[in-house]
Amino acid sequence: MNNFTFCSPTYFVFGKNTESEAGHYVRRFGGTKVLIHYGGGSVIRSGLLDRVKASLDQENIDYVELGGVQPNPRSGLVYKGIDLCKQEGVDFILAVGGGSAIDSAKAIAAGAVYDGDFWDFYEGKPVTKALKVATVLTIAAAGSEGSGDTVITKEEGMLKRGMGSDQLRPVFSILNPELTATLPAYQTAAGA
Repeated sequence: MNNFTFCSPTYFVFGKNTESEAGHYVRRFGGTKVLIHYGGGSVIRSGLLDRVKASLDQENIDYVELGGVQPNPRSGLVYKGIDLCKQEGVDFILAVGGGSAIDSAKAIAAGAVYDGDFWDFYEGKPVTKALKVATVLTIAAAGSEGSGDTVITKEEGMLKRGMGSDQLRPVFSILNPELTATLPAYQTAAGA
């Protein structure tokens, strides 16, 4: 495997051990206080979360964490993330995981710089600004790692909606195919 980078306009970092460069890229793209947003079990058990945190420590970048993203991400965790970002002065969100973690991170990014309810964006209000978002992807070709689109489920009524904005397109995405090794082979092959 050859490591490489390309930009379209998300800056993609592909290759072995590239998750250990997350701190470098956060700094390069202007992050000074990061929300690390993730699901749970696998990113912790695999040591991925520790490697990402070590890369931020190496660059002297402060961070806070918010885990617990579920498949079909929910509004309740988005509200918690928005509050955490505002309380902690977060200026950058790093999603570690698959499409659900990334979608939730994008919703938080839009809501953290907005005085109203983030759900307004899912009802048609355009996103005009947002915190920067980046990803460390753990599933082959989620799609959210290179798009401004996001889907969230509002827990009140279990209403699932999507929206999109170039303001939410990740500034960089780290793609180490070894992080998808726990997936079924056909799923990894479909992403490659």
